[in-house]
Amino acid sequence: MPATSQPYQGRRRTYRLVAAAAGLATAGALAAALPADAHESKGGDHRPSRYQDVQLLSFNDLHGNLEPPSGSSGRVSELQADGTTKTIDAGGVEYLATHLREARKGNAYSITAAGGDMVGASPLISGLFHDEPTIEALNKLDLDVTSVGNHEFDEGAKELARLQNGGCHPTDGCYTDKKFEGADFPYLAANVLGEKTGKPILAPYWVWKKKDVKIGFIGVTLEDTPGVVSADGVKGLKFKDEVETINKYAKVLRKQGVKSIVALIHEGGLPASGSYNYNCDSPGAGDGISGPIVDIAKNITPSVDALVTGHTHAAYVCTIPDPAGKPRMVTSAASFGRLYTDTTLTYDRVTGDIARTSVKSANHVVTRTVAKAPDMTELIGKWNTLAAPVGNRAIGYISADVPSTGTESPMGDLIADAQLAYGKELDPETDLALMNPGGVRAGLTYTAKGSEGDGVVTYAEGFTVQPFSNTVNLQDFTGAQLIQVLKEQVSGVNASATKILQPSSGLTYTLDLTKTGADRVVTDSVKLNGSAIDPAATYRVATNSFLAGGGDGFTTLGQGTNDLVGIDDLAALAQFLTANSSATNPITPPAADRITIVS
Repeated sequence: MPATSQPYQGRRRTYRLVAAAAGLATAGALAAALPADAHESKGGDHRPSRYQDVQLLSFNDLHGNLEPPSGSSGRVSELQADGTTKTIDAGGVEYLATHLREARKGNAYSITAAGGDMVGASPLISGLFHDEPTIEALNKLDLDVTSVGNHEFDEGAKELARLQNGGCHPTDGCYTDKKFEGADFPYLAANVLGEKTGKPILAPYWVWKKKDVKIGFIGVTLEDTPGVVSADGVKGLKFKDEVETINKYAKVLRKQGVKSIVALIHEGGLPASGSYNYNCDSPGAGDGISGPIVDIAKNITPSVDALVTGHTHAAYVCTIPDPAGKPRMVTSAASFGRLYTDTTLTYDRVTGDIARTSVKSANHVVTRTVAKAPDMTELIGKWNTLAAPVGNRAIGYISADVPSTGTESPMGDLIADAQLAYGKELDPETDLALMNPGGVRAGLTYTAKGSEGDGVVTYAEGFTVQPFSNTVNLQDFTGAQLIQVLKEQVSGVNASATKILQPSSGLTYTLDLTKTGADRVVTDSVKLNGSAIDPAATYRVATNSFLAGGGDGFTTLGQGTNDLVGIDDLAALAQFLTANSSATNPITPPAADRITIVS
């Protein structure tokens, strides 16, 4: 794949211009922050005013969710005036398109940007076709630019280049009679370098221009992408520090005369509240948010005017001080197309920069009470028709919802049980299974999504839960290594953001969250089928191939012996559901009580 450090020069759509009479949406709101003549010309002429409001619409972590996500994945929490919360059904590109198109009305200067993970870990309607349907949908959404995320590398850099540039899949070919055209928006990958060339594999930045207004965008993904993606996906690539990279290209843009800059960063934070409208500045500027984005934001050059972020699937609109101590907007719109962020950037035509004191932003729910966008309905129908022969097949039956939420989730336990059962088929000596929480992309809902009937689990629903095509691997570990694996959930790289592995039936232990680091796993409590783990004994453990390679910071899992590679993990789940459930005897969701949590 050719490497380039040049700005994106691909095809661009013709911008739809809204009548100038529509005016400036937030002029009144900004009047107090700007000079009295900010939004009007002098002497009755038609010269442009000094200040121009630019609308920035943004979202992140769509993950190919073209249809409305089901269960908790398709809801957001809204904080009420009395302190209570309510949940709202949200998401689906038919509704997202309507909301974005309505938001653009009256805004002659409008940009739509995204913070990465547009594709990858996608439901069957997109994942079955290597996410071509999502790229088509994003084109129709008039997305202008996005950063890459870690999931853009699930199938490797060559496949990412195909999504950008078009062409049929090298193995599966073309899915329709039309050639796949690729994205008509640039994917930015400023901190992703080819090992051989030392240059970004895609454009590092892009400049939006309209008349005399110019705004530059720099796109990066998290530096730790190799730690959360399979080794094959990042082969031949180097991932550089986010701050250093953004600061480098901010200088490049300023030398080109572009002084208004937005960073698209696929890394994020964790707000103190799960409600999308929580004011994370209420404890103090930026005090209501924690996580990697805080340090990143505090160190990115003041030349950058706003940060659009992602990765944590959280919702926030915060101001975090830049290195000069001035507040700077940092936003994230949750995930799966449930929210979009509307930010007003006020461009100063004299300085060419954003008047930072006037930046305003808010998250908005993609409600399902608006009309569906007909072009998106048509797109979904086309791809669903192609997917139906595969996706509609029943693979099992459940008696109730199987949620994927919580430190230990029923869905995570069910997957671990399926991998243990399959492991015992491969090798009767298999003792237990461990599943990474990030690989559990959704739960299963009892209520029918289509015409299959309540309680029926279709292949498409299973695909949404486990879309990565990892294999189930068996490895031998000593008891001491097994305990070390459990301690790695809460120590090392996982000390600040714990990753609790989902255990198969029979593995129990206590997690004491009142302690710190590795001590949070109570060693003496770790038992298998009621017996304490013997540090000197050998245990046969089933995991997926991502964990078996040491992914998610579980380095000890990369040190197993006597490896045996089996079928893909979704096939193992389908096989387990089919063998252990029927219409008259559906499977009961696990109780998620294998880990005793002390808090």
